[in-house]
Amino acid sequence: MSVQHLAPIPAQAGIGLRSHHYREILEEPPPVAWMEAHPENYFGEGGAPLRILERIRSQYPLSFHGVGLSLGATDPIDSTHLRKLKILLDRFQPSFVSEHLSWSSVGGRFFNDLLPLPYTEESLELVCDKIDQVQSVLKRTLLIENITRYLTWEDSSIPEGAFMAELVKRTGCGILLDLNNVYVNAVNFHLDPVTWFDAIPPDAVQEIHLAGFDRIGRWLVDTHGQAVYPEVWSLYEWALQHFGPRPTLIEWDTNLPPLAVLIEQASRANAMLGACYATPA
Repeated sequence: MSVQHLAPIPAQAGIGLRSHHYREILEEPPPVAWMEAHPENYFGEGGAPLRILERIRSQYPLSFHGVGLSLGATDPIDSTHLRKLKILLDRFQPSFVSEHLSWSSVGGRFFNDLLPLPYTEESLELVCDKIDQVQSVLKRTLLIENITRYLTWEDSSIPEGAFMAELVKRTGCGILLDLNNVYVNAVNFHLDPVTWFDAIPPDAVQEIHLAGFDRIGRWLVDTHGQAVYPEVWSLYEWALQHFGPRPTLIEWDTNLPPLAVLIEQASRANAMLGACYATPA
């Protein structure tokens, strides 16, 4: 496979691009290093969203974070979806393109959720085949994000970290490491994040996500509707020491705050990245 190599996003903090903040961003571009967009929001052939994305792309590097490929489904890849994604990538040339280790379709019907798959050899072969298909069409390395889950499949036989490491080995994909998701799963299922990290090839981690969660009863729920919690900031500090500085996104999708709050969160991540650079090897 011939993969197009682009200038990387710097190992600094970015924010998610949401329509709620369009006007403010265009009127006074915020002091962040990059922005991440959901490509599905820009699949139309024209209109205001594409014009706005063009203006923002002229000022910031972009990362595209997909939610619709359903890589873990037994359904075939949606060729129309993949074609639209390819058109958008060619037009905007994002530095990264990513998707989730999840499924959201069955029998041609799609769910508005990212559902966990069993970590088995059968699932591994299926997902590797899907990743190979996508990378072949896009001619780009795909980053795969770990997701939260609220159940455990009884037939899962491969630890999640080892499953993702094997995806990297077999397909050449990269990893988008969502630390909030690691923390939420660790608390809900009494897991050790360090064991998860140790399974991952450090060079495979190309982007990090930070987000907030909510507590519902005894469960932590990945809502992306709060500031990053202190426990996740602590995990981030550990991850930076383990993996090194990486482009880091402040991800906030619900209960959206003023743009200034996202900028403050990004500034905190940048301070931690700066401290990582300042620490002698």
